[in-house]
Amino acid sequence: MSSDPRAVRLAVLIDADNASPRIAPGLFEQIAELGEASVRRIYGDFSQGRLKGWAEILSNHAILAHQNFATTSGKNASDIALVIDAMDLLHAGRVDGFCIVSSDGDFTRLAARMREQGLLAYGFGEKKTPEAFRQACHRFIYTENLLPEAPTAAEPDKPDARPASTTRPPAIAVALIRRAIAQMEDEEGWVPLGGVGQRLLALSPDFDPRTFGQPKLVTLVEKTDAFDVDRKAGRSVRIRARPKPGAPKG
Repeated sequence: MSSDPRAVRLAVLIDADNASPRIAPGLFEQIAELGEASVRRIYGDFSQGRLKGWAEILSNHAILAHQNFATTSGKNASDIALVIDAMDLLHAGRVDGFCIVSSDGDFTRLAARMREQGLLAYGFGEKKTPEAFRQACHRFIYTENLLPEAPTAAEPDKPDARPASTTRPPAIAVALIRRAIAQMEDEEGWVPLGGVGQRLLALSPDFDPRTFGQPKLVTLVEKTDAFDVDRKAGRSVRIRARPKPGAPKG
């Protein structure tokens, strides 16, 4: 696998029944930061009107639709087709990793198999996605975070905007950030912000500053008011945990 992230070849496999077409622009923008979406496929029964939203935008994002008729009530042929294609791509060695776009926990074993084979496994799904699937991925990104920001009072309504209620208070992230720092801090407690970000994803693959209403990790850290931030010129940003209220000093 190339050490250049831009050269990483990714297969994007979308479960149309468990992903909203509203996420498409943000989805591919996010994937572009991870690598190249060299394979783009979507699975579903497009003969049904409920997938019309996806059908209308497939060409905009160069997504190849795989039609899977629902021949039996209660059975999802699309899931099976997606898994078969994923295994074919895995054994062909054509890609370096996969982006599984679904909130369906049935893909947990598929993500785990990709990791076992040494390939990258990225998951994209709603916050209702089962924890097992989220933890099986190298990184799991909530699709709510891929929608545009909610409009302000002075802006017109945006039908595809992210609901404000999906964000969590920054204070909720404090315990996890403290845990990451504790695993890598030096004698003075300072640690590089970039290293903290990597450790956070190792501890919690679904960690994302956007979940807490912040665009970057550094702004989230500052927003919590629980950490010192060192931004000296010519040096990478460092942070350290402040003593907890009421904790003895030294």
